[in-house]
Amino acid sequence: MTPTEIIGAVAATLTTIAFVPQAHKVLVHKDTHSLSVGMYLIFTTGVLLWGVYGYLRDDWVIVAANAITGVLCLAILVIKVRNDGFRDVSR
Repeated sequence: MTPTEIIGAVAATLTTIAFVPQAHKVLVHKDTHSLSVGMYLIFTTGVLLWGVYGYLRDDWVIVAANAITGVLCLAILVIKVRNDGFRDVSR
């Protein structure tokens, strides 16, 4: 790996790991009251698009990191919508 690839891999790992505590809290406690469905819709879409971008560039570090984060985002989003619906999109 080149130094650039190492920096990218470390960055992808850290940003993916940083999301795990939030996902764990939501998945275990099912409490989504303080989360914004609008933010999660936008964030999940962005993560999925980053994954597509990584695929199109043949960059599997970007694909893997965003696939993991995307699964966690989608799980949180599903629980949020089940709990609260779309009534707080602007929150």
